[in-house]
Amino acid sequence: MKTIYCEEPNRFAMKETEMPQRGEQEALIRIRRVGICGTDLHAYRGNQPYFVYPRILGHELAGEVVEIGANVQGLKAGDIVTVMPYLECGRCVACRSGKTNCCTQLSVLGVHQDGGMREYMAVPADHLLKTEGLTLDQSAIVECFSIGAHAVRRAAVQPGEFALVIGAGPIGLGVMKFAHLAGAKVIALDINEERLEFCKNWAPAEYTVNAAKDPHKRLEEITGGEYPTLVLDATGNAKSMENAFSYVSHGGRLVYVGLVKAELTFSDPDFHKKEMTLLSGRNATREDFERVIDAIRGGKVDTDAFITHRSAFDEMIGAYESWLKPETGVIKAIVEV
Repeated sequence: MKTIYCEEPNRFAMKETEMPQRGEQEALIRIRRVGICGTDLHAYRGNQPYFVYPRILGHELAGEVVEIGANVQGLKAGDIVTVMPYLECGRCVACRSGKTNCCTQLSVLGVHQDGGMREYMAVPADHLLKTEGLTLDQSAIVECFSIGAHAVRRAAVQPGEFALVIGAGPIGLGVMKFAHLAGAKVIALDINEERLEFCKNWAPAEYTVNAAKDPHKRLEEITGGEYPTLVLDATGNAKSMENAFSYVSHGGRLVYVGLVKAELTFSDPDFHKKEMTLLSGRNATREDFERVIDAIRGGKVDTDAFITHRSAFDEMIGAYESWLKPETGVIKAIVEV
């Protein structure tokens, strides 16, 4: 079968590899769609934490079940599924409390071990979710939206509160969508006016703020001088993540959704003065995946507008560099296998 490896930063290679053999608790799936995520882009550029090369990228996956044994989900050959790519130990302190998304020994497909940029793959059967009623494209981006849905759930959004989302990339857009569905008044902050306009129409964000045009003044205008009670940073940019503290109201919460390979600092007097709550969101759980599937199935997420670029599997290597360029207008790219 055909497999694409990221051999080292900035270099892919297509190879012929053997068909995988499924274990007793695994399913063999035919990969049909692969979503390209910020993690993939960072890994390609050599900027992704916890990463070693060579690696098969791809963790936003839609597949078709080819072989599967007895399973509690009732999955069978021919079912279209999405993959929950976070493989947990099931025994550690996090797993025992239901936080499998931050297992002490977590191994993520496409990051810590080989992912889905190939024609077939063996996956633990209990990490597959049937996506009946969703298209293959929609099934592939469930994982992307689940990150945002998880962060919003972690944040315990209160209906009617101002929620500032920093960063209008795919993850940030997912955060905006699920914050809106939770009843928040969403404020989108980015430096790209075209992307901000997309946020306004797609999320929809009630307000937009250009980070390069005195954002503090604009936030004061929007919130009556009080600032947002909830700020979620989805940039994966150290400077942005540090600046985010200044946007939080007294008594407010800051959630780091994006991950950066850096040390972060903040003013402790300001942090204490506001009695802020600082949270992180890592990956997602089955509950988040199920919520996203229901939202897409219910027509609450415009997936057609979200997916802006695509390529055939054989053409992915040539197209990949263009997906790194903001000027191409890429929001979400999909690879058809």
